Amino acid sequence: MTTKISGGWILVLVTTPTVEEAETVSRILLEKRLVACVNIVRDVKSLFWWEGKIDEAREALLIIKTRIEKLPDIIRSVKEKHSYTVPEIIAVPILAGYPEYLKWLDESTSNKD
Repeated sequence: MTTKISGGWILVLVTTPTVEEAETVSRILLEKRLVACVNIVRDVKSLFWWEGKIDEAREALLIIKTRIEKLPDIIRSVKEKHSYTVPEIIAVPILAGYPEYLKWLDESTSNKD
């Protein structure tokens, strides 16, 4: 079996202050077909610089699977529902993967039903 190497797929990482907010954001992204899948990791301890000092928080982490062209709409949608002033919304490329999974990702983020 060969691994498909192409482009266009990304992981988007978003943190939220609660699991409930993570679920709300995830459902909105899924309903709009902007993403194929969201994993929610509970109880992530984050240490970060904020307002000139080191701060920390317990957060939920969203690991979002999607396509690069969806990112602007994802950013808009997350910002509309996110409670942070400056939410973490970062994307990293998916360089390769199981071809059937990547095909499913493409199909799941298409606007065709």
